[in-house]
Amino acid sequence: MKEESSWRELVRFAVMVLIIVIPIRLFIAEPFVVSGSSMVPTFLNGNYLIIDKVSYRLNEPQRNEIVIFRYPNDQKKFFIKRIIGLPNETVDIKGSTVTITNKDHPDGLKLDEPYVKNVASNTTHFELKDNEYFVMGDNRSGSSDSRYWGAVKKELLVGRAFVRLFPIDKISILPGNY
Repeated sequence: MKEESSWRELVRFAVMVLIIVIPIRLFIAEPFVVSGSSMVPTFLNGNYLIIDKVSYRLNEPQRNEIVIFRYPNDQKKFFIKRIIGLPNETVDIKGSTVTITNKDHPDGLKLDEPYVKNVASNTTHFELKDNEYFVMGDNRSGSSDSRYWGAVKKELLVGRAFVRLFPIDKISILPGNY
């Protein structure tokens, strides 16, 4: 009798966990481990993050936010980058200078990017359409990003970096936010 009661409690507990955990993981937050060096020095290989999956359902992504998305050329892979260009903007890159042209800045807005430590000598001109974002890694010389494979469509955005949990000495909310 006691064994049957214990078994029933275990099943009940498992069902409760599934009812709570699965919806949270699917719709609200998800763990993410940084792989690679494209976001150095902001994120290092092995950093453990929690992704906020709700924000981009309620609000539009903003410039400089750290975003996790499905890689456009292989949607089974997930990438982490910084949003540089927003829909219907033009992104011009000359060396380490990034200039954004949009309706508010028809003459161009040069981005101040204090998070970039390793620059690259690219020349790129890219015009974004509706629901497209231009993303780049903070380690410009070691990042495969929109300069090479194009824009990321909004439907590929999974969420933004909300919390860094590891390494412990770098725990932060909205890590990489400037």
